[in-house]
Amino acid sequence: MSNAAAASVGHRPPPRYALVQRLLHWLIVALVVLALAAGGTIGYFGFEGLRDLFGPAGTDFVYTTHKTLGVLVLGFMVLRILARLGFGKPGYAQPLPAPQRIASQIVHALFYVLLLAMPVLGWLATASGGFPVHLFHIELPGLIGRNEELSELLFLWHGYVAYALMGLIVLHIAGALYHWRVRRDEVMQRMSLFR
Repeated sequence: MSNAAAASVGHRPPPRYALVQRLLHWLIVALVVLALAAGGTIGYFGFEGLRDLFGPAGTDFVYTTHKTLGVLVLGFMVLRILARLGFGKPGYAQPLPAPQRIASQIVHALFYVLLLAMPVLGWLATASGGFPVHLFHIELPGLIGRNEELSELLFLWHGYVAYALMGLIVLHIAGALYHWRVRRDEVMQRMSLFR
């Protein structure tokens, strides 16, 4: 038997999350990146700036897109939690040192909290500001009465959570690159859509 054949027989594929968990992970990644881009555009230009730049129809499109992406993130995060409860979490091909394992648990817990909190804050801020909450062109219940002071506070916290989420994403990517290029311990394969 050749060395390559022996290696392929002796090497088990790394533990992986269930396919539905991996699909939800990458779908949420795409939605969050787009939502942050749309939200950043709104934050940078403001309503008047968007109207000057894109006109009324373009401005409505940016706002509706941002709201829709937020509602989708919330819905898919609920599905992701259910999938995690149903399928669990795979082990590691190589045990992680305790500090890395604890850091990983904290980062993942924060992701779940922030990815639920951010769309909920946006939903409530929008509704309390007297604006419609959209999923595509469907108007959803506001869930809260109009209160402009509360709306301003909720939008402020929505922005804070967005910055915290961006920082967490950078940390998560740095950790993934460390496991991929430095430790080479197959941690990244756990969530990969490919072998």
